[in-house]
Amino acid sequence: MAAERLISPTETPEESRVNWALRPESFDEYVGQGELIERLSISVQAVAERKAAGDAIGGAHLEHLLLHGPPGLGKTTLAHVVARELGTRVHTTSGPALGKGTDLVSALTRLGPGDVLFIDEIHRLPAPVEEFIYPAMEDFRIDVCLDSGLNARTVQIKCEPFTLIGATTRAGLLSAPLRSRFGLVHHLRYYEVDDLFSIVERSAGLMGIGPADDNAVEIIAKRSRGTPRIANRLLRRVRDYAQVKANGQISALVVEDALALEGVDHLGLDELDRTYLRIIATTYKGGPVGLETVAATMNEDSGTLEDVVEPYLLQIGFLARTRRGRALTAAAADHLGIRLEIKPIVTSEASLF
Repeated sequence: MAAERLISPTETPEESRVNWALRPESFDEYVGQGELIERLSISVQAVAERKAAGDAIGGAHLEHLLLHGPPGLGKTTLAHVVARELGTRVHTTSGPALGKGTDLVSALTRLGPGDVLFIDEIHRLPAPVEEFIYPAMEDFRIDVCLDSGLNARTVQIKCEPFTLIGATTRAGLLSAPLRSRFGLVHHLRYYEVDDLFSIVERSAGLMGIGPADDNAVEIIAKRSRGTPRIANRLLRRVRDYAQVKANGQISALVVEDALALEGVDHLGLDELDRTYLRIIATTYKGGPVGLETVAATMNEDSGTLEDVVEPYLLQIGFLARTRRGRALTAAAADHLGIRLEIKPIVTSEASLF
């Protein structure tokens, strides 16, 4: 159900094809994540200089890179940008696709010198495959065990020096041995409104959308929940609405009407978000209440609520996680227009008087 939401950060297969045309191809075109881009550009430039100088000891390939952060922030895009800046090819796969060690062997033996192997959802890499990838990351070799028992023997297959770029939304699920083998570990943060403004402007130009006034672009940026993927999705919905209802002219009023039709309010909340907040506010008097209880009341999956709904509500200060469960904040109550009873906290000392 989460993938059907307009403001879901999860990318659909159809969107994947559309978004490729909007993705930047160099560090100069990449908007946002300024500190991260600067650190990566320094690393890439250093590799290029060592390669030009023939420094075999320093290494003519980029250290293995781990990118982690919420979905929709550009981890896949950044991996392809890094490969282009290095002047190498990128080979893409995902953790679930590497079901057994031979799948990884096939991917590694296709790599050329300095190529990038990008593994999305690397936290879902099966444990047996991880054991294959350790020697490949460290010594650029693959240890393949043939037969079993007394006849067991290991054959070493050399692979070209390469850079592994792993992307994950759940860095805490990576095993310690795998995480320790990444020389570069970077976290992608949610984007500021100014950066999203630039992204929407750029995407509008690439999509051939007629000129939109700054107020219209700003409304889209503010409702994008800090996520470029959502910003591009809202832009497409506004484009369709403007084409049918406003002769293709995108104004602030058109954007307001288009997003109101989609149920996205001025904070980027949709009906699922508001239903979640209302149930805690009304049925459970603001909380605290357990997540499973809220999920049962909404007839929703608790994992969907925890992974898709709650992160943004926590980010904007509408939700508090306590030992006793979830509780609404005063800001959330104000947004909903609901008056909550303030429950006094009685300490053990106070109860003595």
